[in-house]
Amino acid sequence: MKENNSFLKGIIDGLPICFGYLSVAFAFGIFATGQGLTVLESVVMSMTNMISAGQLAAVPIIATGGGIVELALTQFIINLRYSLMSVSLSQKLGKSVRLLDRFIIAFENTDEIFAVASGQKGTVGKRYFYGLMITPFLGWSLGTLLGAVAGNILPQIVISSLGVAIYGMFIAIVVPVIKEEKATALCVILAIALSCVFYYLPILKGIPSGFVIIICSVIASAVFAYFAPVSEEVDYE
Repeated sequence: MKENNSFLKGIIDGLPICFGYLSVAFAFGIFATGQGLTVLESVVMSMTNMISAGQLAAVPIIATGGGIVELALTQFIINLRYSLMSVSLSQKLGKSVRLLDRFIIAFENTDEIFAVASGQKGTVGKRYFYGLMITPFLGWSLGTLLGAVAGNILPQIVISSLGVAIYGMFIAIVVPVIKEEKATALCVILAIALSCVFYYLPILKGIPSGFVIIICSVIASAVFAYFAPVSEEVDYE
């Protein structure tokens, strides 16, 4: 099957992602400056990461002076899924994609870009990928800039209201899944319960937030991976 290598088609396919990222990144920019980061620091973080969940978890660690090990482990746990997504996406890459291109694609292999690229018929070339990635990158960076600047201008009550939007994004991601899968819902509940234990129990309250995320994620995932593993349906036809 012919390789999809149209730069223009990539840009067109990436525009909906760009507009979606613009609003989410705006909320992140407000959140980051509200935690004490400068506008420049917030924008640089978005331009060099493009991982909403990882960035949201990283900001409090950075703002409170957390250690590099805590930060690195948090990012490793939260972003581990991208290694699996990259392995899957590598099967879609056409012959025009070289080693350097693969590194660049891996940098911007977000959930949405992965979904759009994986849904293309046949293989996809580097020109298509660069078109697909450029608009989301601009949307994420520009949204962060606008949000960070707004965080220094808008009244505090407005900033607090807009800051809630980024948490709403994660709720919107999780809710459809937990409505369909009981095990996932229970896993989320367990993670929330563990987080509350760390927050309210005096002996555990002093543990840095980054390590709390790591511990809760690993325990909840391990428990349900053992007691309610995802079944694999094999098609032998």
